[in-house]
Amino acid sequence: MRLPIRVATCAALIAAVCAPTPAWSSAPAKTVDCAKVKCIALTFDDGPGQKAGKLLDALKKYKVKATFFLEGQYVKARPELAKRIAKEGHELGNHSYTHPDFTKMDESAIESEITRTQELVHKLTGKYPTTLRPPYGLANERVQAVATELGLPIVLWNTGSQDWATRDEKAIYKEVLKGARRDSVVLMHDWVTQTVDVMPALLKALKERGFHVVPVSALLRGKKLAPGEVWPKDATHAVETSPLVDG
Repeated sequence: MRLPIRVATCAALIAAVCAPTPAWSSAPAKTVDCAKVKCIALTFDDGPGQKAGKLLDALKKYKVKATFFLEGQYVKARPELAKRIAKEGHELGNHSYTHPDFTKMDESAIESEITRTQELVHKLTGKYPTTLRPPYGLANERVQAVATELGLPIVLWNTGSQDWATRDEKAIYKEVLKGARRDSVVLMHDWVTQTVDVMPALLKALKERGFHVVPVSALLRGKKLAPGEVWPKDATHAVETSPLVDG
């Protein structure tokens, strides 16, 4: 009979991770009050991508924070970018180590994908990712069980950019603005060159429309997501709309 996930994991993880409340479960610092102003969260998957530095320059210029769902293999390949993302105050999420379909894996394999990334990010940045976004946005009972044991809420998205499909600046710009609503969680990718290039114009347009670009946690207005909880409730994560990976 397989041991509970946390018991099996303790031998491989540091003591802080094996505590009843995982070390990565602490809430990020608050930004603006989204109960009073119109907010939107830009989230970037599969990174850090090769052009993430230019993206960070744009976010810094416009004084906004985003959420990066980091992929372990690219954190390993581009450690300085991962460090910069954390140092500049952006939120860190876990997007697996190699981007497999979790729904086709057993719990031990899912657990390994998540914890390898947790530990690598912490080693490099001193911070643990606080949320999980499964590859392709796909989750089932096994994925939720592992996320629950590891203390990670599951954060998906409710609108996208289709940047991975179009690779076109005008199309990305139009798609994001079309789906922009109060409390939108936007799926984007920092490895898509056109996304990085269009970001200054997009941030300017969002500001002109009255949006405050914030990390995912700011949209919660102080609410704490439970481990394994899937959010947002109106999430879009169908297979046919899930991005292909090209880091």
